Amino acid sequence: MRRAFMRATAALAAIGLAAKASAQAGPEGRKGGRVKVVYQLSEGIDQAVRAMANLRNHLNGAPGTKIVVVAFGYGVDFLVEGARDARGNTFEAPVSALASDGVEFRVCHNTLAARRISETSLLMEAKVVPAGVVEVARLQFDEGYAYIKP
Repeated sequence: MRRAFMRATAALAAIGLAAKASAQAGPEGRKGGRVKVVYQLSEGIDQAVRAMANLRNHLNGAPGTKIVVVAFGYGVDFLVEGARDARGNTFEAPVSALASDGVEFRVCHNTLAARRISETSLLMEAKVVPAGVVEVARLQFDEGYAYIKP
């Protein structure tokens, strides 16, 4: 009886260790791989202000994280040249600083077309993608990105 108990305990421990190793390996099976995160911005300037702080804190707490910001709907507003927050501050400097730290900013073409926003009016760090929601889903499913909506 005791021997059976020990075997069962050892088997459960092995299963637990295998599960932990699998979880640490990440969705692509690479243990210790680079953490990748997609931030969805779709609610406007107030959300963008929060996101700027979140992005900076994220990089300070986990340097080397691969971060992609996908903006669609009213979330594109902060990436338009001259956009200002409630205090009158523009987004050019913080977006530029984050981009220099490797953060990518992607903007939904469908939103630009629907809202009649010219691609030429976007900050130079913004890259246009065909559809924002498709980009978020693609990053999560195909590339194993974690999802954050500040």
